[in-house]
Amino acid sequence: MSDEDTSAPQGRPGPDGPRGDGPADAAAAPAAVAERPDTARLAEAIRAMGRAGAAPGGEPGTAAGGAADGDAAPDGDAAPRGDAQRAEALRAAAEVLSEGGAPAELAAAAVAALGDGAAAALREDPWAVLALPGVRPEQADGFARGLLGQDAGPGDPRRAQALALWLLERAALHGHTALEVSEVRAGLEQHGVPDPAEALGTIVTDGRVMAFQEELATPGAAAADEDEEPPVRLLLALDRLALAEESLADGLVRLTSTLEPGEDAPPADGPEAAAADDGDAAGAGGEDAPQAGGEGGEPAPAGHRPGPTAWEAAAAAAPSASASALIRAAAGAGLVLHTGGEAARAEPAALVAAARSLGLRAWAAAWTAEGARELASLIPAGQPEDGPEPSSPGGAAVTLAGLLSGAEGPGLEGDGSLALDVLVVCDAPLLDVETAATLVESLADGTRLVLSGDPGQLWSAGPGRVFADLLAARTCPAVASRTPDPGPIGELVSGISVGELQQVEAPGREVVIVPAKDGGEAAHRAVQLVLDSIPRALGIPADHVVVLTPGHGGSAGTRALNAALKARLNPGPGRFGGFDPGDRVVHSPTPGSCLPGTVVSADASGLRLDLSGRPLTVPREQAQQVRHGWALTVHQAVGRRWPGVVAVLPDDAAGALTRQLVHTAFGRAERHLSVVHAAGQALAQAVATVPARPRTTRLRGILAEQSPQS
Repeated sequence: MSDEDTSAPQGRPGPDGPRGDGPADAAAAPAAVAERPDTARLAEAIRAMGRAGAAPGGEPGTAAGGAADGDAAPDGDAAPRGDAQRAEALRAAAEVLSEGGAPAELAAAAVAALGDGAAAALREDPWAVLALPGVRPEQADGFARGLLGQDAGPGDPRRAQALALWLLERAALHGHTALEVSEVRAGLEQHGVPDPAEALGTIVTDGRVMAFQEELATPGAAAADEDEEPPVRLLLALDRLALAEESLADGLVRLTSTLEPGEDAPPADGPEAAAADDGDAAGAGGEDAPQAGGEGGEPAPAGHRPGPTAWEAAAAAAPSASASALIRAAAGAGLVLHTGGEAARAEPAALVAAARSLGLRAWAAAWTAEGARELASLIPAGQPEDGPEPSSPGGAAVTLAGLLSGAEGPGLEGDGSLALDVLVVCDAPLLDVETAATLVESLADGTRLVLSGDPGQLWSAGPGRVFADLLAARTCPAVASRTPDPGPIGELVSGISVGELQQVEAPGREVVIVPAKDGGEAAHRAVQLVLDSIPRALGIPADHVVVLTPGHGGSAGTRALNAALKARLNPGPGRFGGFDPGDRVVHSPTPGSCLPGTVVSADASGLRLDLSGRPLTVPREQAQQVRHGWALTVHQAVGRRWPGVVAVLPDDAAGALTRQLVHTAFGRAERHLSVVHAAGQALAQAVATVPARPRTTRLRGILAEQSPQS
């Protein structure tokens, strides 16, 4: 029903941006402010999510065999519904949609969103059509008039509720887990709801939207009057996101409070004990630091807790001062944050190696299969392992999706928790609140969790800013790496992270700036760099180079760039829905997942892809999940690096630039970075003054309430 052109396909969030309907000065207090919700039902759902199938080597949000989570039946049944039942549901939905003047082609989306009873649901509440991808309020109003006639008024309570949910879902696509009441009220006013304040009160009591009152931090403010109430803000949140943030905060507090550090063995008396100590002490840490595999080559038993001496010996043997600091922090805390760039990834790898040398079941998880392979290469082989044989070649390093699904990693304990003692999660800024809640719920009491990442890179595709909120909350140890990224590219990215866009010396042409007057010229120069300049001058083949740009649209967006690159690198008629065998593509089944691959062929069953050695058939009805992949948005590129990167900054995308986006784009390059620059002064201004697009979240406030100081 919508021809709106966004920066991402329908159902997939676009680049970070402003909220859907801007803030307003007016504020309204809902009828009731919710107490902290019960998280038991979310915990049960999270456990089920953690066991849901994910493709080996896949990424968060990728279901088993490559199917998107959103393609499952709404009731969650694993078995496919009968063909006759589905056909009847689609027929009935198409009939109602047509009756209201909407395209019958939306029937599949309606059944996916509303279930087999979509037809009845739409008749009962025509504005429920707003839950379908791409449908806008004015179109939902037209559909309601088609079904209800003159009874479809602007003050209908069903309309107000659907609009509030639409506003909050739209905000979630831009990363918000909540919105201030004033913003939701402004959105309702903008769409003609007669009494937004009364409508909000009714909406909150329904239960799908939850209200919260949150104290505002006022650092440095003088407490002149102890009886004076602190300033607060009223927030509205979708129930699923509210429960996810509450569950995540509760789980993090559980991990920090249930860790039981080990104790050093008491000194033994007598010469026999001394001789036994001399002969049998395991490594530099004494009894509490068993050698790899423990006695007889067997892994240490579950529940083994090395003492301080063992941890200190492991820290002293670490390859760098920053790695030593991280090991010491993990020795005494259930939750540790670690910040650093690409070179700093060696430090969490050193922690995993050290923990395994102490007999602990330690694993590292990365966002992508490429990241997992890199981590595995940094972890020495031969460390003790507990549990089943890992399904990934890396052994100690897996993808986060594979870990949560059980397809990779140590497997599960009898209670359903992951069978490990230490978990290091790299690429932590990419964690959205729902994935993070799933992760924490899957960890048993006493597990050590280390979240590691570059705080300067883009946040998650889904709602939340988990890593940034945890850093700001200061409720656990945080270790900042002192290991700089090497070379001119590392120097450039390090400067950007502190708001400085500086010239760097690049004697090996590691960094090249290519000026362009506009987006059209920028696109032309980018194609020239990929096809000729970089392969010829630097020996990096074109298939090892990626073009990055802020968005999909415009004269130098991914659509225009991919069309130009396909015409030169793999020309063809596009007989398979615009694709030909050999086309470079990315498969994005769910928000936040972006799997690179190549088109192999196509037939009646769908488009056949090779995703880095893993075959996948994408059904025809899901073809919108596949895009050409010579050029990507910066958001699509997170979690990966390429030997060569061409970063295109067109003039028509100047308003989308932030320090985060530039930092992430430039940091994707390993050996060479070409910057095709047509954004003028907007680039330097964004790096200096626009750190990130703001997101409204509740995690930091929840943690503050639970901290001992509160």
